Amino acid sequence: MYRFLLTPRWWGINVFVLLAIPFCVFMGSWQLGRFEDRVADHRTASDLAAEAGTSSPRPLAELLPVDKATSGKQATATGQYGRQLLVPGRELDGERGYYVLTMLRTDGGALPVVRGWLPGDADPAKAPAAPTGEVTVTGALQASESPGSNGVSSAGGLPAGQTGAISSASLVNLVPYKKVYEAWITLDKADGGMKAVPAAAPQNTGLDLKAFQNLGYTGEWFVFAGFVVFMWFRLLRREVEFARDAELGIVPEGAGSGSESGSGDGIESGIDGEGGVPAGGGAPASSSTTA
Repeated sequence: MYRFLLTPRWWGINVFVLLAIPFCVFMGSWQLGRFEDRVADHRTASDLAAEAGTSSPRPLAELLPVDKATSGKQATATGQYGRQLLVPGRELDGERGYYVLTMLRTDGGALPVVRGWLPGDADPAKAPAAPTGEVTVTGALQASESPGSNGVSSAGGLPAGQTGAISSASLVNLVPYKKVYEAWITLDKADGGMKAVPAAAPQNTGLDLKAFQNLGYTGEWFVFAGFVVFMWFRLLRREVEFARDAELGIVPEGAGSGSESGSGDGIESGIDGEGGVPAGGGAPASSSTTA
């Protein structure tokens, strides 16, 4: 009854199933691993953020380049304030406003410093001027932002004196300094009556949409594996039923209407072999008698 499993057709089906199931399980496990990694990163980032708030400030040079381990750490830098820009479309405590960003000119280059946040639309007249002379700033170290991610606007065409992202690639075209740090600092204590901007978690370390996409893909791959098994058993059961019916001499309904059993046998049984006259003895409808 199961000899059909040795036919070329079933060899192909079995090979496909044997390859598809491990592949689906592997892909599902890989996506699950990605989700677990993001959960672990989220926990690590939360722990580092808690430690960063109580850690002693360190010189900026010791914390560069910014990575997951140094993001949020307290950093200090000394220099003189220079060009000032506004970063519109930033929310704080559920209210929309803008950052006041001032470039700090240091010996190693220009460091973007977010001195604080103000509510409403970006207005240069409302932004307080930066202190003059040499200053030492202390704040949480942050990596350059990527436009279009983590709520950072990617819209262009902003008025002069504004930037959508705190990114060295963007700022180098807006300020008259040759080198801009690929990092920025948000002051712990804002000046000029502004609100201090809290440090943000490093990118790709939170339970964001990408993390739950990984979890969704995990379920999809495991469902695909189950579907392959289900379809293999369904095909097997159907073939077994056909084989059993054939052994019992049961012809499935409609099987006699095909060319193999119905058409040839029906024509031969209904036509006389000698003259092409129907078995009932009547003359063909198209024939005529001649004198």
